[in-house]
Amino acid sequence: MTIIERLKNKDIDPCIEKIAKQEKTTVEFIVAGLLSGEIVIAKNISRDLKSPRAFGKGLSTKINANIGTSNDHVCLEEELKKVEAAVRLGADAVMDLSTGGELAQIRKDILVNCPVPLGTVPIYQAVKETVDSGKKITDLDFELLFEVIEQQAAEGVDFMTIHFGVNRATTSVLARNKRIAGVVSRGGSFLNKWIEKNNRENPLYEEFDRLLKIAKKYDVTLSLGDGLRPGCLADASDAAQMAELAVLGELVLRSRKADVQVMVEGPGHMPLDQIQPHVIIAKRLIHNAPYYVLGPLVTDVAAGYDHITSAIGGAIAASAGADFLCYVTPAEHIRLPGIEDVKNGVVASRIAAHAADIAKKVPGAREWDDAFSRNRKALDWNKQQEMALDSEHFASERKLMKPQDEHVCTMCGKYCAMKD
Repeated sequence: MTIIERLKNKDIDPCIEKIAKQEKTTVEFIVAGLLSGEIVIAKNISRDLKSPRAFGKGLSTKINANIGTSNDHVCLEEELKKVEAAVRLGADAVMDLSTGGELAQIRKDILVNCPVPLGTVPIYQAVKETVDSGKKITDLDFELLFEVIEQQAAEGVDFMTIHFGVNRATTSVLARNKRIAGVVSRGGSFLNKWIEKNNRENPLYEEFDRLLKIAKKYDVTLSLGDGLRPGCLADASDAAQMAELAVLGELVLRSRKADVQVMVEGPGHMPLDQIQPHVIIAKRLIHNAPYYVLGPLVTDVAAGYDHITSAIGGAIAASAGADFLCYVTPAEHIRLPGIEDVKNGVVASRIAAHAADIAKKVPGAREWDDAFSRNRKALDWNKQQEMALDSEHFASERKLMKPQDEHVCTMCGKYCAMKD
């Protein structure tokens, strides 16, 4: 039985108690959120997760780290190092977006080495297999895609991004409203092209009940992908984006009715002043399901620094009610991220999430800062290092320049304002 079905039978999964302790809240609060659909626990029925996580209203803002191979670069060892680095620095979930190499083996090894929830985008594998067989993307056989979805669920994947909202209605809205960047979601672009060429409805949308059965069988959390998300500031908040969001809101209700856990994905690129109102409207349209945003990136011109632009947008989005931030690395829009990019992306996203948690008054968030500040005032460098968001970086920075007086730092030295 799924977590939701068990709760309806008054059977509480042990991971709920663990999560309640992590979140500094009660089991009753978590249970109420799960039953209302405002909280999800992404955990495949076959996975014994070492570090389960819950996403949703009233909880700390979570972050996800994307990893994965590409057609140009396949190195499983490097991907496993990315997983280790991301989790060590505080990622709450990992998504394997691999498109190069033996995808099933890569995913199997990542699952074994990932102690937090693991997500995938199944259409990547289905498209790769289609292209590898000598066919075009638009020749994708959706029976293959359904098989891939069940295969990945059976392997233990905890949540899946599936683009149900890219359908004939929303793509027609897109066609009538021209964009600068067009469709930037890989999954969304595959489906948009398929619908256009085949003049048919998206089978994922058409056969949504079939997907619900698979998700329920394995207790996979559905992450309703925003295939028409904006890929630049000019395309933000347009008719296509909002039309898709409305479709996803309807699918949220159908998922809940089937006892399938569900969250919804959001943008993307978005001007600073649009983020807060967007999140408020989005949460209403999706019936307060957990909202999972990519960034949002608040400017298009900072390529190479998009971990910063996304952290700015992410802090605003999370403080307005977004529950889950997908990190962005400095390599975004330029190349496949390396291990250092993953580290920078995780830290930037964690800063954004924590800043938002302070604003949302999440239990324990402000207390962490206050305790750190007391140690700063006391010039207790060991405690500061221990409590720092990235303790390793704190230590390495401290060693770069040795002060004459070990109790202070080299910024002010003997003129330290903190020293009594």
